[in-house]
Amino acid sequence: MTNARIGCLASTDFFAVYFSVHLQPSDENQDARLTKELFRSYCQDIPTPGKVFFTADLVGNELRSMPIGIRIVEQEFTGGDESDAENFKDLRTISEVLAKTYSKGVIESHFDLDTNGHYAIYLIKGGTDAVPEQDILRIPLNVGADSGVERLTTRIVSLFGIASGLALIGFAASRFRRRRKTL
Repeated sequence: MTNARIGCLASTDFFAVYFSVHLQPSDENQDARLTKELFRSYCQDIPTPGKVFFTADLVGNELRSMPIGIRIVEQEFTGGDESDAENFKDLRTISEVLAKTYSKGVIESHFDLDTNGHYAIYLIKGGTDAVPEQDILRIPLNVGADSGVERLTTRIVSLFGIASGLALIGFAASRFRRRRKTL
């Protein structure tokens, strides 16, 4: 569901955004060189804690005239399926931005995430007053999930599998040719 040009999609039946998250590493990682990794955009898995820059493009013109509030919370996983929001409990509010209209259709915010764990960004149509569930868009964030390593491992295993398969086919073909020559 991601495209490098438009970001990551988060949606409900009544609310949709394309978003991206960028990470400024924590103070202990400040000696890191300027690399492509420092400018990488993330969807939900953020490798380390640090200062997070969040940008969302509103999908649909009607959202540009509605006030939208932002709440960032730390969450606890209570068990079950990690893709189900009901399996998370809000522990504390990290940051909150009062509702305002984003007439240009772009929401920008930044906040600090200080530890590994589960977090969520809530975009709330109409603000933080009691609103129906359909007016809240939850964007989960997993800090400490090194998806880059997982992708690299998957690629290495895939390349090894392909190379092994080609070697096996070559071996079988050479054995087949030798048999045909001896007949």
